[in-house]
Amino acid sequence: MASGPASFSDIGKKAKDLLTKDYNFDHKFTLSLLSSTGLGLTATGLKRDQIFFGDINTLYKSGNTTVDVKVDTYSNVSTKVTLSDIFPSTKAAFSFKIPDHKSGKLDVQYLHPHAAIDSSIGLNPNPLLELSAAIGSKDLSLGAEVGFDTASASFTKYNAGIGLNKPDYSAALLLTDKGETLKASYVHFVNPVNGSTVAAEMSHRFSSNENSFTIGSSHAVDPQTLVKTRFSDNGKVAMLCQREWRPKSLITVSAEYDSKANKAGPRLGLALALKP
Repeated sequence: MASGPASFSDIGKKAKDLLTKDYNFDHKFTLSLLSSTGLGLTATGLKRDQIFFGDINTLYKSGNTTVDVKVDTYSNVSTKVTLSDIFPSTKAAFSFKIPDHKSGKLDVQYLHPHAAIDSSIGLNPNPLLELSAAIGSKDLSLGAEVGFDTASASFTKYNAGIGLNKPDYSAALLLTDKGETLKASYVHFVNPVNGSTVAAEMSHRFSSNENSFTIGSSHAVDPQTLVKTRFSDNGKVAMLCQREWRPKSLITVSAEYDSKANKAGPRLGLALALKP
């Protein structure tokens, strides 16, 4: 619901997306073809003379039901069936992979004006259980998540966080890695007209007493061209340029340079998404 809090996974997501989304390196070439009927093809090339065909997606929608089928290079089939509003404000998704008969999973999401709850359970004799919840409003939310492996009777994760969202800025504080890492992020929307945005993320690891930070920016040169930059305390500098040369068809060029790596050139990446 628009007036309620977002899911726990959305706390700090705006900063993470600005600093990491669409960056593609290691001389990798990615091509995505999407059709209006829901059929998609993704191909990835790692060498000049070698192309690895990745996923073929087929998406079907009928009423409140969505079926997403994905086939990868090795003929593995992943299927996800999503049912919306089976109960008020509730969405459920059932997914499985073929031939992995132990990969079945059921996800359920419930949205309330003052709470958002996401749960997941593996459909096998020793399932992995995950639960996350956030309470508050669309402006201020407090949440936590936990994962439990019934096979080993141990927790796989437990994290907590608080997020604040305003029209001109967004801030988040997260305790992650089972309480080992404290992360703080901030996004400021400098100019809504041209989309100029700056973001920063800082983290502190308690076990090693190490600190790290990353800062970045995003700017729309024109309605079809987006430029992003990123700098980390480890000496890595990255830049991205994305151009929408036709509606929903994007070409993205990204590069990263490690100033601390001796005799190492910049890493480059190219991604192309086409929609008829």
